[in-house]
Amino acid sequence: MTSSALRPFFTRAVRLARTEFAVLGAMAVIALGIMAFVELADDMTEADGQALDGRILTMMRPYADDPSRPWGPWWLKEAASDITSLGGISVLGLFATIAVVFLLTQRKWLSSMLLIVGLAGGVALSEGLKAVFERERPPEIVQAVETINASFPSGHALLSTVFYLTLGVMLTRAFPRRRFKIFVLVVSVIMALLVGATRVYLGAHWASDVLAGWSVGAAWAMALWLVAYAVERFQQARRAPLQDAPTPAAI
Repeated sequence: MTSSALRPFFTRAVRLARTEFAVLGAMAVIALGIMAFVELADDMTEADGQALDGRILTMMRPYADDPSRPWGPWWLKEAASDITSLGGISVLGLFATIAVVFLLTQRKWLSSMLLIVGLAGGVALSEGLKAVFERERPPEIVQAVETINASFPSGHALLSTVFYLTLGVMLTRAFPRRRFKIFVLVVSVIMALLVGATRVYLGAHWASDVLAGWSVGAAWAMALWLVAYAVERFQQARRAPLQDAPTPAAI
């Protein structure tokens, strides 16, 4: 084979290797997320785990005269309150509606459906797991924001991880250049991390609640990506029209 003939072959081989590596990575995230959640759920009932949660909460509340005031200047609390709302169901529902409408206008039927299923499934996971574990929130005296229902896992951490990671993965298909893809994914991860961190900072959750929410959210988001990948491969094998037209390869 000539060099001109080998070039397309190696290009396809590298592209296939990247795809399969992504699949293995997604499966690893699912497995690690489930194992982490099981471990956190077990530690939550033990004295060592509860003591660590208590120490972290105490670190965030150094002012004895005002237990609800978190560490740092006043504006940090205000900023955390604003950021934590980005993981609330109302804000995520609004963002999801905007994103779904946009995806539908672009005829991205599969992506729009997965985004809806992802957020709805995230809500079901959050509420279902809360009902199973029924963990009490941190004491009301240390809470800087109002809270409802049970504490474990953190719904804000779970839902923000599902939504922002799923949306980030979908948006990477719109950018041909790798650096834009990386930027979108990094921003998605940072958004989820910030929302979860503010829940502990504001006294709305124990640290283990947030870690559990991140674990379940990441596993669910990767499961959705695997479904989208499997559907696309199935359609390609059947030579059927793709539900979501692929974007050009990265250059």
